[in-house]
Parts: sequence; C-alpha cells; structure tokens
Amino acid sequence: MSGHTENSVFIGAPIDLVWSMTNDVASWPTLFTEYATVDILAREENTVTFRLSMHPDENGTVWSWVSKRTLYPDERRVLAYRVEKGPFAYMDIEWTYREEGDGTRMRWVQDFAMRPDAPVDDAAMTERINRNTRIQMDVIARKIELARERAS
Repeated sequence: MSGHTENSVFIGAPIDLVWSMTNDVASWPTLFTEYATVDILAREENTVTFRLSMHPDENGTVWSWVSKRTLYPDERRVLAYRVEKGPFAYMDIEWTYREEGDGTRMRWVQDFAMRPDAPVDDAAMTERINRNTRIQMDVIARKIELARERAS
C-alpha cells in the first residue's frame, strides 16, 4: 500500500505572484506556519536542494529533512522529492499552478510510502498530510492575497 493526497486552493492573485512567492524556498518560514528554518544547500539551474526544519513538536522534537525541488516555469509545474527520507520509503510531490478566473489554482499531489518501522502507517500519514495541507494552503493563500493588496 502507499499514500496519495491531492489538495488545491484558489488564491485571489495573479499566477506570476503566486509562482514567485511559493517558489522562493528561502522565504518558506514566513510563508508556512510549520517551518522554522530553511537552509539552501545547492542551486543548479532550476533545481534547489534545501534542508527544512519544523518548529518543535509537542515533545520538543525538531523534525528536519533535505529535499530537492525542480521548477518547470513554462509548464507552471514543480517536482520535488525527499533526499533524506526519514520515516518515508519515498516522498514525491508535484505542485501545479493554473490561471482560474481572476486568480490562481495551486494544486499539490503527494505520493509516498511509509517505512515498515515508521511510527505511523500510510493511511494515518495520508490523513495527517491532508489535514495539514489544507491548513497550510489556506495560510499561504491569505498571505499571497495580502501581498497582492499591498502592491495595489
């Protein structure tokens, strides 16, 4: 078995603004509420390798991992995967952006599998990712819409 999630959000802002803000990985600690720090480890053309660290959890544990993210600007598409997998056997993510009315539809698709010794199984992680993704997407949408308003 493996996990699969698909979530999207409408952002009331032009696609260029949504693209630039969400792909500025260095700014993610201010864009997402769950990330404490990001360290850019390498940049090569449209690919960035980076370490994300979360805020401490309820037990004081800081979760951290390395990911690689490749942008395909002409397609308004991003492919990413975890280099340091942690409890995952694999974790692949696709972000897509589409103009929709007077804004942008941003969609995240995540495919993954948990390792047999992980603290949760695929079903539990699917539920956790779906719940948290909706929260983060709403936060990101509001921050981008606020940036659009300030620029007007």
